[in-house]
Amino acid sequence: MQEKCGSYPSISLIIPAYNEEERLPILLDTVDEARKKYEGKVEVIVSDNSSIDRTSEIAEERGCRLVTVEKRCIAAARNGGAAIAEGEIIAFIDADSKIHPETFNAIAEKIGEGKTVYGASGVRLDRMSPGIAAAHMVMIPLVWITGMDTGVVFSMREDFEAIGGYDEEIRFAEDVDIHLRMKKHGKKTKRKLCRLKGVKAWTSTRKFDRFGDWHYVLMIAKMLFWVIFSKKSMEKFADRYWYYER
Repeated sequence: MQEKCGSYPSISLIIPAYNEEERLPILLDTVDEARKKYEGKVEVIVSDNSSIDRTSEIAEERGCRLVTVEKRCIAAARNGGAAIAEGEIIAFIDADSKIHPETFNAIAEKIGEGKTVYGASGVRLDRMSPGIAAAHMVMIPLVWITGMDTGVVFSMREDFEAIGGYDEEIRFAEDVDIHLRMKKHGKKTKRKLCRLKGVKAWTSTRKFDRFGDWHYVLMIAKMLFWVIFSKKSMEKFADRYWYYER
């Protein structure tokens, strides 16, 4: 991958991946397009979470930096990539996604204003249906109340390190946890969370394809019950839903 320099901040894009030989090339195509539009240096790191397919080979063939993380935990995979990152800004995107061509420019501009501690691009879904729309509506109040969003998430590397990165004891919702800790860190440093405009990422609906378009609404109700009454059931569900469905 070509290196660029100048006054633009360097960015490390970290892609946690497990058995993503099908989707990873699609994401990397969009990353290449975004890199062409950015005048600074962008390094792309694939954090392979013990894949058993060609994920690591594809990452190397495409010129990405590769790190292997054996602990099957998305938080550990994210931290593993961040540990070797050299960029001033670190960003994360899931492997089943595509990014907007202006993503890196938007991130650099927002960070350059000096008011942002942690941000996100927002996300669009590959397809829509009544069930998926209902799931989306369930999440909207949470986004409004907390200011949380997903897609490409980013911060200065020094801020990420200051809060200790992702919590590897959390099997899922690690993005919610770091959001809350970044928000608290931002209050101390007088900076805020932000949501970028006009550069939403796209993400796959494969969970809906596999479990059904209405499954998410039902899942929320089950999770609330398990949180209160059965931690063991929650852990079993997390393994099935987030880690071993492929």
